[in-house]
Amino acid sequence: MERYKARTERHPAERSAERSAERSPQRAPATVRRLPRPRLTGIGGGLFACAAMFLIGGLDWLLFDASLFLYGLFFLPVAAATALWVRPADLITAPITAPIAFAAGVWPVSGGSGGFAGEVMGLVSALSLHAGWLYAGTLVAALIAVVRKAVLIGRRRMPRRVA
Repeated sequence: MERYKARTERHPAERSAERSAERSPQRAPATVRRLPRPRLTGIGGGLFACAAMFLIGGLDWLLFDASLFLYGLFFLPVAAATALWVRPADLITAPITAPIAFAAGVWPVSGGSGGFAGEVMGLVSALSLHAGWLYAGTLVAALIAVVRKAVLIGRRRMPRRVA
């Protein structure tokens, strides 16, 4: 009759889980700790940057009377986000797509008028007069891409642990 007695002890796995919970501080669930980050291809990063800058240019034209200072200021985080969100295999595209996105979105705020030639002259003038923002955003994207690539190379060279 002794073998049909109810067990009062817990399974060893449950006891070890309790002990480890007592030793370590409470951790947030995995979904809160690490949110998924977007991974864009080279073309996807370029499309994201161009669409974001065109949208920012349009909103700048509507809300802030075509302020090229604000347009340039918003270009810096878009260039950084593009460099952060592109896949590791396509890191080289981040500093290439940044100036293309700047040129694609500057059209609404360029201030050209008088037909096609006037629009092109306004676009070229806006690009040349605000080249500092263009260079700054491209530099931000290039620095982020270089740092990410260096981290990836460093991780590859680290010795792997044998389990």
